[in-house]
Amino acid sequence: MAQEKEESTLTVVLAGSVNLLIAVLKLVAGLVTGSAAMLSEAVHSFADTITEVLLLTALRVSRRPADRAHPFGYGKARYFWSLLAAVSIFASGAMFALYEGFSTVFGEAEEQTSPLVAYLVLAGAFVLESVSWAQALRQVRRDAAEQGRTFRHQLRFSDDPTATTVFYEDSAALSGLLLAFAGVGLHQLTGESVWDGVASIAIGVLLAGVAFLLGRANAALLIGRQAAPDLVFGIRDHLSAAPEVDAVVDLQTMLIGTDSVLVCARVDFDDTLTAGELEHVCVRLAAELQSAHNDVTEVFIEPVPRTNTDLRAAVLARYGERPGVSTTDPNGSTVDDLRRG
Repeated sequence: MAQEKEESTLTVVLAGSVNLLIAVLKLVAGLVTGSAAMLSEAVHSFADTITEVLLLTALRVSRRPADRAHPFGYGKARYFWSLLAAVSIFASGAMFALYEGFSTVFGEAEEQTSPLVAYLVLAGAFVLESVSWAQALRQVRRDAAEQGRTFRHQLRFSDDPTATTVFYEDSAALSGLLLAFAGVGLHQLTGESVWDGVASIAIGVLLAGVAFLLGRANAALLIGRQAAPDLVFGIRDHLSAAPEVDAVVDLQTMLIGTDSVLVCARVDFDDTLTAGELEHVCVRLAAELQSAHNDVTEVFIEPVPRTNTDLRAAVLARYGERPGVSTTDPNGSTVDDLRRG
């Protein structure tokens, strides 16, 4: 856990330092060459630098311990600040790039000066950005391996927005550099500044797309997304396998922070258990889940009868009924049907 925290911080700090240096170089090149694409890329890098500051804030705040006001901790603060980072990418980078692009395309033609400066800065920025991108890629791959997921699956279901944000951000940065290079090159070859503007518009669209993807992912985490399916199935199977359990009637999970999952289970226990035995079983099962799954930090188990029609109807209303399963069957295993349906 401590190693993961240190690597997340390293990824963000490295990305922020690289972006700040690149932003200054791009700004100088943009002012010297008069390239709209270069100026858009400069603002893009400044926006990325602001993003890293927001991500560092997310890391710092989310590590605060639980207290009376926040009994489940501050884990979701990471999602809030990461959502602001996505907004920053859109508001600062995308909007400016689109404005510069349309102004260049529909405005008066501008003469290009010293394109060599732009090429040198773009080449240097590509090398520096690749270093940051490689670190983010390495962390996402390591996290995917630890979770037993594919790389794509990790990007979709990761509960750590810092690494994925830096990865998407740096991927967009590398793509933006190629677009800027194309814009400057076509401007030089044709003498038409419109290509510079088109490149700037393309950069704006690229940043808007990345901001949308990050915003959607962090909004889902902030609202309260279910844990990854493999973890949900693992929890369900563990509870179902207990000898004292007749059926798992309902199972709800929610990510309450990075590597932190809240589990609420409604379970039909063996009716021969005494009240004291039932209490001990609930405590034991909670401890087993936390031991078997490192991400499970809070467990609440509620004993319920699976024959309760109101409860079964509520579960089916939430998840939808699987074709061929009767809602009136009191012996049906609700969670088994719904989770695999």
